Amino acid sequence: MRALMPNLRNTNFYIMLLLDALVFGLSLWTAYLFRFDFSIPSGFAVQLLRLLPYAVAVKLGVFLIFGMYRGMWRYTSLGDLWKLLRLSFLQSGALLSLMLFVFQAEAFPRSVFILDWGLSLGMTAALRVAIRVFYARSLGRAVSVADRKRVLVIGAGDDAEKIIREMMDSHRLNYEPVGLIDEDRAKRGRTIHGAAVLGGLDSLEDAVDQYRVDEIFIAVSEATPEAMRAMVERCKGTGLPYRILPAMSEIMDGRVDVKALRDIRYLDLLGRSQVNLDTGRIQSYLSGRTVLVTGCGGSIGSELCRQIVRFKPSRLVLVDAGEYNLYQIEMELVHEFGVGNLVTVLGNITDAELMNRVFAEYRPSVVFHAAAYKHVPMLERNPWQAVRNNILGSRVVMETAVAHGVDRFVVVSTDKAVRPTNVMGASKRVTELLMREYQGRGTRFMAVRFGNVLGSSGSVVPLFRRQIEKGGPVTVTHPEVTRYFMSIAEAAQLILQAGSMGEPGNGGEIFVLDMGVPVKIADMARDLIRLSGKEPDVDVEIAFTGLREGEKLYEELITEGEGIVRTEHDKILVLGPAAEVGSPSPDLGRAVGDLLAAASAHDGAAIRELLAILVPEYTPGG
Repeated sequence: MRALMPNLRNTNFYIMLLLDALVFGLSLWTAYLFRFDFSIPSGFAVQLLRLLPYAVAVKLGVFLIFGMYRGMWRYTSLGDLWKLLRLSFLQSGALLSLMLFVFQAEAFPRSVFILDWGLSLGMTAALRVAIRVFYARSLGRAVSVADRKRVLVIGAGDDAEKIIREMMDSHRLNYEPVGLIDEDRAKRGRTIHGAAVLGGLDSLEDAVDQYRVDEIFIAVSEATPEAMRAMVERCKGTGLPYRILPAMSEIMDGRVDVKALRDIRYLDLLGRSQVNLDTGRIQSYLSGRTVLVTGCGGSIGSELCRQIVRFKPSRLVLVDAGEYNLYQIEMELVHEFGVGNLVTVLGNITDAELMNRVFAEYRPSVVFHAAAYKHVPMLERNPWQAVRNNILGSRVVMETAVAHGVDRFVVVSTDKAVRPTNVMGASKRVTELLMREYQGRGTRFMAVRFGNVLGSSGSVVPLFRRQIEKGGPVTVTHPEVTRYFMSIAEAAQLILQAGSMGEPGNGGEIFVLDMGVPVKIADMARDLIRLSGKEPDVDVEIAFTGLREGEKLYEELITEGEGIVRTEHDKILVLGPAAEVGSPSPDLGRAVGDLLAAASAHDGAAIRELLAILVPEYTPGG
């Protein structure tokens, strides 16, 4: 009844109540008419009049109790009609029970109740659909057809259906779907909500001319990079504005509407498919637990926080050495996500006393260790900082986690740890070895390797965009340099999924994210120039500057001898058992101590020599 109260002041509530009462009365009367061939005997006519108030009262009562008047019928959906079907059975059952109790042995035609059920269901459903149609047509008159933008949709799947339905239901959005383009020949000539599939991409220009199209929408959730580039090139060739519907992974509440359309981004050209998460497994190790994230203000750390809060941890502890970054993610989580169970710790992970106090006070069950220096040329020039932050800091946090009984510890690693040619990659490989060293002491350790993320603080995309805005040149180190890429959100989601996979009997696993196909940075630069409406090497020059310190032409995710196998998740692989993947040296502790001494002396040459001993595959500047 509390949920019903707001409707008592709503005029529409009483109108619907009256209309339904008329429908219920009419359906019972019509049922008797059908039963007696439109000539109801006088005895049964009296019976109908006696039964009528009970039928109306029972049916209205069922609708009231189960909230059928809380909805806004202008937005009637299939879900509402399914609920109507279920309640109609309940109405008939309740009416039959009441009839047996009140009228007892009096004879009633059984077919009347079957007819009444069908008529009542059909009439109430028709009433609600009619209300939706009425409002849709009323809204449609707000913008005349002649004033609407004529839209051609590329794609004839689920996403296209949603976007066309939204355009038709929300005429104030000022769009009129005139047709669809799809490469699937089996769909040619078929329609979605009245919009026909006109042909494939080769028909795009003709369709634009024939149907006087004003704008093009791309509604394809998954496509190969080549297919997406072909769509974009075709759209560009028409000279019309074109936009794309974001992937479902970007729309966390699952609602896709025309307002979500946006300009094409470079990530769309990578053709990354939607991430399917086993949310039950992630929920089982995050929900109701205290979760600590180091490096929470960085690109990956902050996105991890955004993803973690979806799974309702009891407390989220944020650790970062940067005051501004820590403040930013705190404000975002508090004001945009409504997170109240938040603790911020401003401090460095190398501070053992601080880390010990934080772990002792908040007792985290899960730690995501994302704090690290990652800029390759910067760390080549300052290798002691890689040792202190990436190696010493990691060791401090791992030791503290073991000492305070942390259940699960996830290390965010990198593809640069594979056959490293730079200090940064070698330091992250040492971090993986440290993780193996601490595995088996009560805390379940695992690491997650992946490549570059678009939009991160070290990504080339923002740099390229600034260079394009200034008219060029766009600087690329080498014509053949290639990298793996994924979005920050995808990386964070897969890290959470990998964190659910560490087995109690094993531990120390190194998970590798499936990064797809590597991309040439020179091709990326050309794509970004084209997305900006310009032509590479015509409007904007591409200049090759030579490989930077410690930079490789090609990145790898595994090294020779690392046995890699698939996991139950199609985008996560795992390296073979620790014994087969280079177990930590028995002298690891002493070697790390020597590294720290060299770092304190700011001796770059000694640091590189010691890293080469610890990581035999490390080839400085190779």
